[in-house]
Amino acid sequence: MIEFKPVNTPMAATQPPTTVGGAPFSDPMQYCSVVGALQYVTLTRPNVAFAVNRVCQYMHSPTSDQWIMVKRIPRYLKATANHGFLITKNSALTLQAFTNSDWARNSTDSKSIGGYAIYLGSNLISWTSRKQKIVARSSTESEYKALVDAVAELIGLESLLKKIGCSLYTIPILWCDNIGATYLSANPVFHARIKHL
Repeated sequence: MIEFKPVNTPMAATQPPTTVGGAPFSDPMQYCSVVGALQYVTLTRPNVAFAVNRVCQYMHSPTSDQWIMVKRIPRYLKATANHGFLITKNSALTLQAFTNSDWARNSTDSKSIGGYAIYLGSNLISWTSRKQKIVARSSTESEYKALVDAVAELIGLESLLKKIGCSLYTIPILWCDNIGATYLSANPVFHARIKHL
């Protein structure tokens, strides 16, 4: 895979349906091995987390089309080999979480993928991208579920920081790009709409 031509994105902008069509991949163990290595890479490269999450969903019976998706990720890593984390000393100990979700993008099971990135000051310290366990009825529900996951992680991180003697200057800040999810999290009146969550 070292000879691959570098690409600018870990996934093609328009992915073909990956659960139908395509011949079965000739070496499923190779698929699983490469995807497993890519899962390890996400520990230090959050920019491939979404793409790796996507290809992980097909490890049980990969096709040649899905193998093409897998091979694109190392090509992207090659193009961005000089990218990395910059951890800086920062006097402002503020936790901030940024959340997002893609509502029902997967046409097979209609489950959304949600994720978050949490910063301490200007340093990225926690992130995730994972398929949600429930089928969201709207983009608001999908975004709200991503908010809930981020809040759970924020609570854990805040507790850890207190235990090691770091006190935060402000309460953690949660950012969301969905106005409905923002209203839902701020106003308990709407909670009847999300009891199933």
